[in-house]
Amino acid sequence: METYMKDKISEQEGYFGIYGGQYIDESLKTEFNNIYSQFLKLKDDEEFQNEFKDLLEHFSCRPTPVYYAKNLSKKTECDIYLKREDLNHTGAHKINHCLGEALLAKKIGKKKVIAETGAGQHGVAMATAAALLGLECDIYMGDVDIKKAMPNVNRMKILGANVISVHSGQKTLKEAVDKAFEAYLNEYETALYAIGSVVGPHPFPSIVEYFQSIVGKEAREQFINMTGGLPDCVIACVGGGSNSIGIFNGFINDKEVEIYGVEPLGKGEKIGENAASLTYGREGIIHGFKCLLLQNEDNTVADAYSVASGLDYPGVGPKHCYLKDIGRVQYKTINDNEAIDAFYELSRTEGIIPALESSHAVAYGLKIAKDYKGKKLLINLSGRGDKDIEFVLENYPRTF
Repeated sequence: METYMKDKISEQEGYFGIYGGQYIDESLKTEFNNIYSQFLKLKDDEEFQNEFKDLLEHFSCRPTPVYYAKNLSKKTECDIYLKREDLNHTGAHKINHCLGEALLAKKIGKKKVIAETGAGQHGVAMATAAALLGLECDIYMGDVDIKKAMPNVNRMKILGANVISVHSGQKTLKEAVDKAFEAYLNEYETALYAIGSVVGPHPFPSIVEYFQSIVGKEAREQFINMTGGLPDCVIACVGGGSNSIGIFNGFINDKEVEIYGVEPLGKGEKIGENAASLTYGREGIIHGFKCLLLQNEDNTVADAYSVASGLDYPGVGPKHCYLKDIGRVQYKTINDNEAIDAFYELSRTEGIIPALESSHAVAYGLKIAKDYKGKKLLINLSGRGDKDIEFVLENYPRTF
């Protein structure tokens, strides 16, 4: 990753091509640049690295395995492998950067972490990390998402987090980010905004990417050890883009490996029916950074929708925008019904219940399997579906 990307990123400005940056009040730039400076020092500090690695190994249960899905492979005549991020403590890849962000907050003297969450996985992971490291924790979550993912809300409360319901706008992820950032503006001297994906103003995309890159590093080594070579393609879902950047970074320099990012098509192609920012977005600014952004005809931010609460964000990480521009990653879409079908297919074929977010990646893998007969697909299973079970059974029941 570093070899491929290093001449394409201005670390000082935090741009990936034309995307990223700091579109924020001048008063915050000093604070954000200080956070980045301290992060750069800590990531090269042996004590910090040892503490972080210990947390990943003994608390989060890394490394997560790469699993050969033999039943799906037999059905599709394509070798399908899953990177099992669902086996992390708290049930998703989110714990990787949450432990890193919470540890960073503690090391630089912050007393609280402030975060947003969509499906609740980032919220649970941040509440977990905060409890472990003795930090106060405020989690902002849209009221619609609270109703969809109540098990995660209850987990956050048990862990001691203050869960704040957001009732503005669509009452989903974008509004949760709005409110979390507003709250942070009043507390930035004593709190760290622990953003939940590779989005936001510099340096947050780079910080989250750094902590999530463990996924790709592990997956590449594991896959080579298992099969003697590299996968023919790597697939991951894309909302804000943290799980996908994490695994993509392990293979970005391997030109022979095709890489697919899968966005939520939701109910259809019209603006407001999906959250496919890379497919239908235009250049714009949201939450302090420039990206491909879903916009209405009057250039206002459009509503985003997906059956998966963790994907319904109208923007996307700046590095994804850049990777699309240079053609290194192909970005595709999967609609709600396809994701639900994949949710059931993986559950009943392999005995693994995936998160609805991850189901988009699984669905795309199944869709293209016929074109990869005899070849190897690696899918990032970014989270497990415990949080989605009640919602799916109530709204998308299946009989077989």
